[in-house]
Amino acid sequence: MRLRPLDALILAVALAATVFVSVAVLGHGGGSVVVRISGRGGEWDYALSKDRDVRVEGPLGTTLVHIAQGRVAIVDSPCPNKTCVLAGSITRSGQWLACLPNKVFVRLEGGESKGLDAATW
Repeated sequence: MRLRPLDALILAVALAATVFVSVAVLGHGGGSVVVRISGRGGEWDYALSKDRDVRVEGPLGTTLVHIAQGRVAIVDSPCPNKTCVLAGSITRSGQWLACLPNKVFVRLEGGESKGLDAATW
């Protein structure tokens, strides 16, 4: 079976689209990772590279977020079930932690992408 000109054009366009989408989704952005913490009093950014403890006020009390050695974890919170504490730590851009009862949200942004968790079209 022979490849006709229109078939070759469709194949080339599909290949170019695949390469473009792959680079866009899996491409590496570089830069530093930022820890973005949202709570009752607002939203704050911290460098993932600098170790610190951050206390975030919520409706139930104070949630303690620990940033150390390139990892972020919620280490204490006044919520009843402590799911946020049991969630462990995060290390990559795009990951997040939340204490829903205390309305505290922690996410990592920026930096280099380490892969694809999901994609939808």
